[in-house]
Amino acid sequence: MTTTALTPTLRTPLIDRLLPVPNVALRTIVQVVLGVILLAALAQVRVVIGPVPITGQTFGVLLLAAVYGRSLGALTIVAYLSAGLAGLGVFTGGVGGLAVLSGTTVGYLAGFVPAALVVGFLAQRGWDRSFRSTAAAMVLGNAIIYLGGVTWLLRFAPDLQTALAWGLWPFIAGDLIKLAFAAALVPAAWRLLRR
Repeated sequence: MTTTALTPTLRTPLIDRLLPVPNVALRTIVQVVLGVILLAALAQVRVVIGPVPITGQTFGVLLLAAVYGRSLGALTIVAYLSAGLAGLGVFTGGVGGLAVLSGTTVGYLAGFVPAALVVGFLAQRGWDRSFRSTAAAMVLGNAIIYLGGVTWLLRFAPDLQTALAWGLWPFIAGDLIKLAFAAALVPAAWRLLRR
């Protein structure tokens, strides 16, 4: 028996079709830089409602993961987090530096990488071709981000109910809207490319 039958085929990520640059190293650098810039810009879109603001970051993470695929998506998120921790003001409110590690949003930031891995993995298996499957992948990715965020908030909250009140319940409606928009964009881009 061959291992080919057991290993599902990875599909080309959408970004490689949208930005076809023959030089793989150059293409990767350009894609990562563009992704970091997009995430940094979306981080500045925020509504402060409590200890954790509503931002455009989750929209960006889920969209990049679906468009970039597992490896490039995770690499881009790691580059974004590294830039922020190195002191560049890419996080919400133009913040950067190691001081972020003592704040209330660290768990969400930490959840970005596994969320990108999962959403990107599913996208490369064809889950990015319809609204329904893209949305399902992104719901799973968002759940991973919430898990990291709420778990970290337990350091600051007196109990789980308070952590959920600070870091989950206020975000669900807005995140569903962001997720629906991102889940509509990716299959639409694939349809346009097929024309």
